[in-house]
Amino acid sequence: MGGRTVIGKPSSTSAETAARLASLTSWDADWSGLRVVVAGIGVSGFAAADTLIELGASVVVVDASVTERTEAQAETLRIVGAEDVLLGTGAVERLPTVDGAQPELVVTSPGWRPDQALLAEAARRDIDIWGDVELAWRLRNRRGKKTADWLTITGTNGKTTTVGMAESMLRAAGLKAAAVGNVGKPILDAIREPVEYDVFAVELSSFQLHWENSLSPVASVVLNVAEDHVDWHGSYESYLADKAKVYAKTQKACIFNADQIETERMVEDADVVEGCRAIGFTTGVPAVSMLGVVEGMLVDRAFIDERRSHAAELASLGDLGAMAPRHMVANALAAAALVRAYGVEPAAVKAGLQAFLPGDHRIQAVATVGGVAWVNDSKATNPHAASASLAAFEHVVWIAGGLSKGVAYDQLVADHARRLRAVVLIGRDSSELAAALRRHAPNVPVFPVEPGQTGQKRPGDEVMANAVQLAAAHAEPGDVVLMAPAAASMDQFDSYAHRGTAFIDAVRALAAKGTSEE
Repeated sequence: MGGRTVIGKPSSTSAETAARLASLTSWDADWSGLRVVVAGIGVSGFAAADTLIELGASVVVVDASVTERTEAQAETLRIVGAEDVLLGTGAVERLPTVDGAQPELVVTSPGWRPDQALLAEAARRDIDIWGDVELAWRLRNRRGKKTADWLTITGTNGKTTTVGMAESMLRAAGLKAAAVGNVGKPILDAIREPVEYDVFAVELSSFQLHWENSLSPVASVVLNVAEDHVDWHGSYESYLADKAKVYAKTQKACIFNADQIETERMVEDADVVEGCRAIGFTTGVPAVSMLGVVEGMLVDRAFIDERRSHAAELASLGDLGAMAPRHMVANALAAAALVRAYGVEPAAVKAGLQAFLPGDHRIQAVATVGGVAWVNDSKATNPHAASASLAAFEHVVWIAGGLSKGVAYDQLVADHARRLRAVVLIGRDSSELAAALRRHAPNVPVFPVEPGQTGQKRPGDEVMANAVQLAAAHAEPGDVVLMAPAAASMDQFDSYAHRGTAFIDAVRALAAKGTSEE
């Protein structure tokens, strides 16, 4: 279906619209009749549309995809009161009218690029564009209901782990807490729940941060930064600028990675609430106003009175589990800094780490077959994440490749060439990674996997099965076969989770075959 284009003049002046939007800072503000286009009908877009309809806004939803899922979502939104839902490529090429007039607001799903045709047209018409997080922040206050505080987390890697750790620590302290945002649960859904939450641990992607301007969290952190999503942001500098927005208007603590100067500079440049502190974390020995590691203990020299001469013990490295590589320790320290800024006691930090169960597809031990350990790190979707994963092991058969997102691989390969026993390349086009291997690891054997042309519904399953067979043929006892692709999954798989599950299934099939042959 095609979208409807503006044919008349807007029904209100830009000044009137600006004044109205500025007044929309609570659930109980007057949202009725507000003309809104919601771009995207995925998880966050559906939540935004559903919420705005409940508030009485006039809503038109657009999405390029026409599938059973999007058509079902569209029908649901029409039933609950959407003015219209427009699906198909034509629906996203022009800005539709709402109630016969120009929309007053566009709410976009985070994956939509600023140069997408509909969003670019809205920008040319000086129509405000909000993300789902901006909308959620404006709706967080509701008469008769407790307003939850926000702790915000971003970074190139480790966000989901850190937000989960923070949630676990907050709950161990007896608080009603939820991990929300880019972690999977839309924050709008959490705000609409009847639960009286004390605090949200909010995972924010660079896409979500691009579209927000109002957040004022209690504490915030940029875990790390590395080249990623350059294709979306246009440049690495623009990517960093959007990441840095997480620190704006922070109330109590801006937490930075003391081992990465870029994050400290972001804090130095941030416009924060007066009295907000800069708190560092490091996997080494911490200085004053930092968290770090001393003799196998995670310690705090920031949130105690005698921090110049003492440190508070928070947890041991053993509390992180049997497999705790350096980046996992950094994540734990960042989460601890966030909750300590919020007032959580050391005992709850320890209990929260002990109770935390890492999610699937991040440094996930799958099996040991014939003395070879198989590890799934499908969430390593960029070189920075893959580097952290490779650094945890000494001898590796590396399964890598996929959709590169415009990043470079030379530094990654140069840093870890000595660890590589062999490399198995997946992906429809892994030529950039292959070229980096030729330049920096010329003696490491590389085995490309055919992209899969069987006509299967999920050809990635066959690709991964073949990759696992190749890796098994070249791994030796004591090696680790690590699936850390350093690339996105969408060229051959539905998602990084599908990619990781395909790896797990193939490894388990290999293990079962080995058992049956003994």
